[in-house]
Amino acid sequence: MEYHSIQELVTLAGEMPISDVVLKCESEISGETPDALKDRMLHHLQTMFQSIEAGMNPELKSNSGLVGGQASKLAQATDQGQIFSDPFLGHMEARALAVAECNASMGKIVAAPTAGSCGILPSALFTAQEKYGYSEKVLVNALFTAAGIGAVIADRASISGAEGGCQAECGTAAAMAAAALTQLRGGDAKACANAVAFTLMNMMGLVCDPLNGLVEIPCVYRNVSGAANAAIAADMALAGLVSVLSADDLIDAMGKVGRMMPESLRETGKGGCATCPISPA
Repeated sequence: MEYHSIQELVTLAGEMPISDVVLKCESEISGETPDALKDRMLHHLQTMFQSIEAGMNPELKSNSGLVGGQASKLAQATDQGQIFSDPFLGHMEARALAVAECNASMGKIVAAPTAGSCGILPSALFTAQEKYGYSEKVLVNALFTAAGIGAVIADRASISGAEGGCQAECGTAAAMAAAALTQLRGGDAKACANAVAFTLMNMMGLVCDPLNGLVEIPCVYRNVSGAANAAIAADMALAGLVSVLSADDLIDAMGKVGRMMPESLRETGKGGCATCPISPA
């Protein structure tokens, strides 16, 4: 069993969740048993959640001093009702920032699919579990669905900021998270595909322009917007909205857009936000 497109995933899944297809394919390719693969994915899940906790340290600072300690402020503002977002989205945003800040501060993270976009998927899963009480087993299944989406995008386009801009990193991570959230709330394979499509449509063209060549600014804050985008896309898919553009066509378009981006907007630190002066605190 193989898949090379989102549509193939949906077709193979039928009435099953996408995670079943991904798990079976991975088992056939790797030779590992499904139980062994689930154990490994559970370890990834637990590491993700540990990075959220580590990133919430208000004293955390990256070596450059540019980022760190901001996630705890956003979480506190959420708890105190100071922001527009409801607690679910507010905490998801704060946790996405926490993992990204943990990464920038040399902490342990899970690349999902990359280090620069590491906060989006963990924040979605942790916050969903907090609100709805999902078991680790259910979250592991959602991670397999996310992995399948990421694998298709990596195959058809790119998950590298240097190749395709931040749309390839945070865009892919958000698409993976959107599919995972949609499955968690009972959406079928088609709904997951629509969530992917809405996400990529909304994040198309996002450039990669790190300040001082570091995966810090604007990277960490794009994890926050990516997490919110994932939730928005999942909401639309769960409500029954259908994208008139297929996920596969959007993935291909994203790949083309990435290849058209000038070098200065693909992780070289020569354009976009990278050219802006640092404002005093």
